[in-house]
Amino acid sequence: MNSPQTFQKGGIHPHDKKNLAKSREIRNAVITSRCIIPLQQHIGSPPECLVEVGDTVTEGMLVGRSSGFISANVHSPLPGEVKEIKSIYLANGMRSKGIILEMEGEFGTLGKKQNEQSWQSMSPKELLDIVHQLGIVGLGGATFPAHVKFSIPKQKKVETFIINGVECEPYLTADYRLMLEKTKEIVEGMKILHKIINPDRMMFAIEMNKPDAIEIMDKALSDLDFEAEVVPLKMKYPQGDEKQVLKAVLNREVPSGGLPLDIGAVVSNVGTVFAVYEAIVFNKPLIERIVTVSGGAIKEPANLKVKIGTPIGALIEDCGGFTRIPEKIVIGGPMMGFTAMDLDIPVTKGTSGVLALTAKEVCGRATTGCLSCGRCINVCPMGLSPTRLFKMIDHGEYAEALDAGLMDCKECGCCGYTCPAHIHLVQAMKLGKFMSKKKKVKA
Repeated sequence: MNSPQTFQKGGIHPHDKKNLAKSREIRNAVITSRCIIPLQQHIGSPPECLVEVGDTVTEGMLVGRSSGFISANVHSPLPGEVKEIKSIYLANGMRSKGIILEMEGEFGTLGKKQNEQSWQSMSPKELLDIVHQLGIVGLGGATFPAHVKFSIPKQKKVETFIINGVECEPYLTADYRLMLEKTKEIVEGMKILHKIINPDRMMFAIEMNKPDAIEIMDKALSDLDFEAEVVPLKMKYPQGDEKQVLKAVLNREVPSGGLPLDIGAVVSNVGTVFAVYEAIVFNKPLIERIVTVSGGAIKEPANLKVKIGTPIGALIEDCGGFTRIPEKIVIGGPMMGFTAMDLDIPVTKGTSGVLALTAKEVCGRATTGCLSCGRCINVCPMGLSPTRLFKMIDHGEYAEALDAGLMDCKECGCCGYTCPAHIHLVQAMKLGKFMSKKKKVKA
């Protein structure tokens, strides 16, 4: 195991706040009698709805069929009856068609011992087809369809496959608990993905605030029959972003507008690896995931195994409810997550956390004019000038913003976190991208 590494350009060191839920073992969340299944749970085209009001569905049944290459299947997490199909809002402000399901009938797999299926004799294509059919997407937040990421063009060669166990967002410990509690299953998932992708080597990136996870994964990888190692990383945000983890682990930079595959690499979140394992070994679609419920306003922070479609309010109640009225409820992490305006918002494949933050944690302050201090420039991991981009976007100069690297912005929040004037820099970057797309502006 090497000495701790990190990326060099920019980044910040927020308090990780992981102690609130870090020691809590994963437990099953409450199963609500009503769930809301959004069809848009991934990057790409929304799937075609396969059910109608009044239909009876079973646990794991396909209810949304992928509608293009970059799209993903959606399955029902519960047995029940479709009560309504309507347009709903997601945490990120997007609208999606949602299937409102009322639970009834028996579960087919819940609480029952499942038969394992042998995969060693399957071809890479057969394994990839299962990943596609069972709706696996990236669980690190981006929700990119996994079968697309793992479909390597014939002219490309994967030198390094990196499993991302960094989990650098404050409060979140879902991946951490997964590494501790499902070590054997994650290693099996790595073997499956090694067969699909055939990389020269596999590397497991974990930050140093998870020493027990580093130790247990390092021991587990020592017996593999292919090259694999754990790479400990210094604590630094946003090291979990795939471009930053590649810089930290390989000291190689993905070109602007490019993909990790352009430098011979593929990066996958540890939760995705576990989901691939369950899909291949148990023929299990992606109908549940681990979610951290935390924050200063939560009575009993926890890591929960949650059915997709569960309203976030039910998870908060499952954790003892609020100790005080929260200043803000965030879906995801505090740096890149989205403010929830409604406790009926459902958990999706991309929901890594539900945070109820106090006024002290939010630290809301009035915005003033830019002080020209340059702090946002110093911390930007992409080497951009957030204050300059902000001014361009504020003046409607979208083409100029694109020329200045707007699309390279990862919306990580480092600039806003460090800004002494409390300017809403990240929101401006999102607006600039949206308006550029809406007006079809080209750089």
